Amino acid sequence: MQRPVNALFPGFENKVVETANANLAVLTAGSGPAVLLLHGYPETRAAWHRIAPVLADDYTVVVPDLPGYGDSNLKSSAQGMGSKRRMGQCLRDMMKALGHDRFVTIGHDRGGRVAYRMALDFPQAVTALVSVTVVPTPEMWEGAGKAFGMGAWHWFMMAQPAPLPEKLMAGDPRFLIDLTLNKMAEGIEKLNPLALEDYRTAFDRAEVRHVMCEDYRAGATVDEEDDLADRTVGRKIATPVLVFWEDGRRYGGGREPLDIWADWAHIVEGRGLSGGHLLPETRADEILDLLLPFLERNADAITG
Repeated sequence: MQRPVNALFPGFENKVVETANANLAVLTAGSGPAVLLLHGYPETRAAWHRIAPVLADDYTVVVPDLPGYGDSNLKSSAQGMGSKRRMGQCLRDMMKALGHDRFVTIGHDRGGRVAYRMALDFPQAVTALVSVTVVPTPEMWEGAGKAFGMGAWHWFMMAQPAPLPEKLMAGDPRFLIDLTLNKMAEGIEKLNPLALEDYRTAFDRAEVRHVMCEDYRAGATVDEEDDLADRTVGRKIATPVLVFWEDGRRYGGGREPLDIWADWAHIVEGRGLSGGHLLPETRADEILDLLLPFLERNADAITG
């Protein structure tokens, strides 16, 4: 059965790329420097339907479902794939298989956490980083007071040991994903109906929901440990970083996002945007206004 995502990306090639730990469902189009787009929870690659076609005019655009999300199936031997380091390695292997040794990584939400981990772990491959509605994981936990817990309860619930969250989420998956997306988008009606159906179809699958829980379990354990190890020794992202965040939101106990990112990267710029958490869908034009010049300025690094 053809997934709704295919209708959102006319002219894109839909393929499956095999890596050591996963068979990754990928959409590709365009030519020129490579740009990797990584979606977040509880979505699929359909989240980039307003951004990817524009980028494909000047770049080779690669849009996968994250390992274990959507149609990207984990192999039975895969262990610990909630780890952003393991996800990043899997996606790096995918890019190599597609012939891209150097590329820009753009990540939103959970994909943003994979993206900055890739920039730290593969500095020769990731030539520029774009982070959408994300600051590093330690700062999120350090600022996790009552307001964060009430608004982002899934960070705590989904990080609980299996099978508790999986059992709870199985009760009414469509109710849960619609509730989540309605809050994130500040109105579920703002989402493209085909994208929404793609998210729902993927979320219906117990194995996808399990991987999402593994993602959040890693965020409360190994991901934070990996980040803290880097922060302790002062390791920073060397490539240029562009950051978008939810306008008016403070992170890490009330800090400005750019101040947080300045602790993690040498070159940082960015802008806050209104429109909720799902900015690639609700504020695509504003993202592109800043993103396209950023890519153009860094084209030499991408292709060098």
